Amino acid sequence: MLGTKECRYYQKMAGDAVECQLCPHHCHIGVGKTGRCRSRRNDGGRLVSDAYAHPCALAIDPVEKKPLYHFHPGTQCLSVACTGCNFRCLNCQNHDISQAAPHEVRFTTLTPDEVVRLCEEHRCPGIAYTYTEPLTYLEYITDTARLAHERGLWNILVTAGYVCREPLSDLLPFLDAANIDIKAFSDEHYKKVCGGRLQPVLNTILAMHDAGVWIELTNLIIPGVNDDMGMIRGMCQWMADHHLHDVPLHLSRFFPHYRMSHLPPTPVETLRQAKAIAEACGIKHVYLGNI
Repeated sequence: MLGTKECRYYQKMAGDAVECQLCPHHCHIGVGKTGRCRSRRNDGGRLVSDAYAHPCALAIDPVEKKPLYHFHPGTQCLSVACTGCNFRCLNCQNHDISQAAPHEVRFTTLTPDEVVRLCEEHRCPGIAYTYTEPLTYLEYITDTARLAHERGLWNILVTAGYVCREPLSDLLPFLDAANIDIKAFSDEHYKKVCGGRLQPVLNTILAMHDAGVWIELTNLIIPGVNDDMGMIRGMCQWMADHHLHDVPLHLSRFFPHYRMSHLPPTPVETLRQAKAIAEACGIKHVYLGNI
């Protein structure tokens, strides 16, 4: 049954409305409505997670697919995803599940304990919360990740990093690694293409790094959208200024998709130029993806 898990991060308001305090959108949600993520719903004045324990995708993946190249390379992980995302990226590769509500797609029911047992049954050393935006069902991954640690499994988060400080702090003790997607080093890009802002993502990166979580960053380069070399230099210089020289950076090639199907694939030469800039800024591990 959907909506049985009460969310941990919200405040009640007048008239049974609630304010979700999970991410910087701070959605004000009326009774029967959901926030931007489509999975956190106001049920009579209680904010509930319709995604909790209802994964819509399960797979066994190599960790390199996340992508994580410096965290247990050569091993596999159990990938788990529920519907939902707090961004509206025009190029979303998994829009059929990230831009959908839980009741709009096929899902199964797996408690946190059942996810951990499934991971053990398939002899995977860890779990990856991935494909959509796992932070929108943070209660589910926190409960699962806590049990995973108790059983000696590690936890990976693949995320756009758009979350408030307190919820992230509650999750950090159970995270071992994360790949965070930097959509562009531009607040304007985040507003126009994703429906968010840049600074909260940067805050998440630094918080994870400071907490000892192994992080790797991904930047999907889209022709005519975020392929400005000055912007890419700004991102790499920000990494250098914050002592992230050792953090692997994945520069990924765009292919036409979703609401950006009219754009061409990223020229490989563009990726090579971006790689040269990153290395000139002192970033030690730069990888080209989707080529």
